[in-house]
Amino acid sequence: MNLSYSFIIPVYNRPQEIRELLKSMLQLQFDLPFEIVIVEDGSANTSEEVISEFSEKLQISYYFKKNSGPGNSRNFGMKRAGGNYFLILDSDVLLPPDYLKQVDSFLKENYCDCYGGPDAAHSSFTNVQKAIDYSMTSFLTTGGIRGKESSVNKFQPRSFNMGISKKAFEASGGFGRIHPGEDPDLSLRLIKSGFDTCLIPGAKVFHKRRIDWKKFYLQVKKFGLVRPILNKWHPESAKVTYWFPSVFIMGFVLSLIFAIFDWYLFIAIYMLYFGIIGIDAAVRYRNIAIGGLAIFAVFIQFFGYGTGFLRSFFQIKILNKQPEKAYPQLFF
Repeated sequence: MNLSYSFIIPVYNRPQEIRELLKSMLQLQFDLPFEIVIVEDGSANTSEEVISEFSEKLQISYYFKKNSGPGNSRNFGMKRAGGNYFLILDSDVLLPPDYLKQVDSFLKENYCDCYGGPDAAHSSFTNVQKAIDYSMTSFLTTGGIRGKESSVNKFQPRSFNMGISKKAFEASGGFGRIHPGEDPDLSLRLIKSGFDTCLIPGAKVFHKRRIDWKKFYLQVKKFGLVRPILNKWHPESAKVTYWFPSVFIMGFVLSLIFAIFDWYLFIAIYMLYFGIIGIDAAVRYRNIAIGGLAIFAVFIQFFGYGTGFLRSFFQIKILNKQPEKAYPQLFF
């Protein structure tokens, strides 16, 4: 099968991110032509001027539409793309020069209709961005599930770095209305339909995560809210590991209560864990400050996701509310 690639990139009020992403795409080491489809999702601050700077160097198609969310914008772009394999990126990523070469080489030898790739922190990222990257990718925090090689088969890609064949897109109808969570939902629907999904370990991107602490908390809280909804839609995907952040936070609260009564064993275990986090992050990035920030990032991640998960579990599983009525803000 001859593969022709179309990058699909939704953007919302982020022209500077698009400029940085397109600069990285100029450095791609790939001999065959590829298309870039940028979908402006109702932005007030558009990327049109930035895109014009690259129009003679890259094959770019640019569309402006009313705001309808990232999932619908990706579907919009895929319907208009000329390739037969769509490479979906968030606007806040940078590509290493060998990205497309890694994808093409893997798919030619181990074809799958939907793939995901890992993310990493670029050397130019801020200390906060690196700390957040650590919390989202470390084996000590997430088990490395966002890019773990043991998850090569039946991997659930994330839309910041995801590929899907035209055939799979047309068969599935693409992304649904929920956000976040539209990417694992699509992956699970594809698996049920008999399509293969996979991880391409070498197809990494540098994911900037354009967020401050407040936005990071709101993001991971939404991840927690979404998971019980996905478990309701796809019961076979439910795992006990999704409970870990909630159990972690409840245990932390109990350990503080025990400490009031001079029982310090449990709080000591938590302090040991956070100490390991700080040392591991500091060693990874060779920066003590990032080690400290990583401890804060991990706590925010577990607290936001864990409390969001518990709240949603109660609404969806116990009270049996319909997701759209319980959390209309998660649906476009």
